[in-house]
Amino acid sequence: MPTQLKYGTRISKNIDTAFIIGPDYEVPGEDFSLEEAEYIRQQLLHKTKLILVNRYTYRFYLVVVTPQPKEGIYHEDLRKAGFTLQKHLKESKVTEIQIADYTDSRALQYLAEGLFLSNYEYTKYKTNKSDISPLQTLVLTGPAVSEKEVNAWESVWAAVCLARNLVNEPHNNQSAEQFSESIVAIGEEAGFRTEVLNMLQIQALKMGGLLAVNQGSLDPPTFNILEWKPENVKNSKPYVLVGKGVVYDTGGLSLKPTPNSMDWMKSDMAGAAAVVGVIQALAKNNIPLHVIGLIPATDNRPGGRAFAPGDVITMFSQQTVEVMNTDAEGRLILADALTFAKKYNPELVIDIATLTGAAARAVGKEGLVMMSNASSDTVEAFKKAGEAVHERLVEFPLWDEYQQHLESDIADLKNLGGAEAGAISAGKFLQYFTDYPWIHLDIAGTAFLPAPDNYRGIKGTGSGVRLLYEYLLSVSA
Repeated sequence: MPTQLKYGTRISKNIDTAFIIGPDYEVPGEDFSLEEAEYIRQQLLHKTKLILVNRYTYRFYLVVVTPQPKEGIYHEDLRKAGFTLQKHLKESKVTEIQIADYTDSRALQYLAEGLFLSNYEYTKYKTNKSDISPLQTLVLTGPAVSEKEVNAWESVWAAVCLARNLVNEPHNNQSAEQFSESIVAIGEEAGFRTEVLNMLQIQALKMGGLLAVNQGSLDPPTFNILEWKPENVKNSKPYVLVGKGVVYDTGGLSLKPTPNSMDWMKSDMAGAAAVVGVIQALAKNNIPLHVIGLIPATDNRPGGRAFAPGDVITMFSQQTVEVMNTDAEGRLILADALTFAKKYNPELVIDIATLTGAAARAVGKEGLVMMSNASSDTVEAFKKAGEAVHERLVEFPLWDEYQQHLESDIADLKNLGGAEAGAISAGKFLQYFTDYPWIHLDIAGTAFLPAPDNYRGIKGTGSGVRLLYEYLLSVSA
């Protein structure tokens, strides 16, 4: 059962409660016995970060936080404190907890965010669910927050969990068509519109990149158009989000050489999952922006008439691409979608993709790689959103010289550069198909984690959802 967020006007008595306090907290005698108060003082002297007062039928958890000079680091510390708290709550089989903030900051939001996201578990296929977290409800109390804010936070954090679910879904239950069915159902529930183009429609449009990648598959591709357009939108030109939707990637005929790398290639649609998640959150919170999502979806297999190294394909843009490696497939389907985006005369296009191992090797799981041709003001606003949600952005250059990495002897360009600057040449390839303000996000290092990493969890992380939502919320203000 997903975690629920609720708003409480005041603290209830005799139930599990987490108090956010500072290191100089004065223990109120009316709330604690003399023995409890002395115990808390001693723990504060020892700089304990989480103090437990066990009253057997219920417990008090005192989360001790110390403000940092950098606000973003302080908020991230609070999210991590939420992760630590969740481990204790799971061990104690707590089903509901109220949270109260006794500091002068907005600490409650970030502690609750870390707790909510830490409580996520993918248990769809487990028959024995005895070990899953029983925590179902978080009640946020106090004058520092409003019910409207609490409801908005729940929509965003639930969208992160939705994206995680989509990424964690095994490929044998998530072909491109099944993925599209899920998107349609999500849109019907959240309130955004979805149009799904089938194989015949994709062929009629001559989307050569998407069709080429799909050639080795038994399952047909789809091209998904998601649209959120409420009344009284604030933008005359839409924001377009493009997500890579490779539901499973073997590498095609250029079979993946890295040991065990195929074990998590169901996650190659994490960019698409992020697009679905953020549009769901925008719709749930009725954000007054016109936003369009474009998701080309297919798997990449080596069977049948699979496209091969040396092939030349004609893209939706009518430009030709020499295929040097069939494992550089994501940029081919994204290029068709980026060309398609031109029809909307967009304010800004943002693509998000698990695109290159080079990006993951460059910045690890600690950051997202970004490239852009947008204005400096747009880029700075986007970086600010990344700092706010701790999905930090590392901007790589798009110097003209990098286009030489993609020069082909027989086609307009090739789909792979050299051994150096692989993440950049992939971004440069995508830029070739844009003539509008554009941001590229490579989330190869952050989208899927084989080992647990505090509130980001294990496996699908929902990377990009909070970042995109935070940025779009800022431009809607």
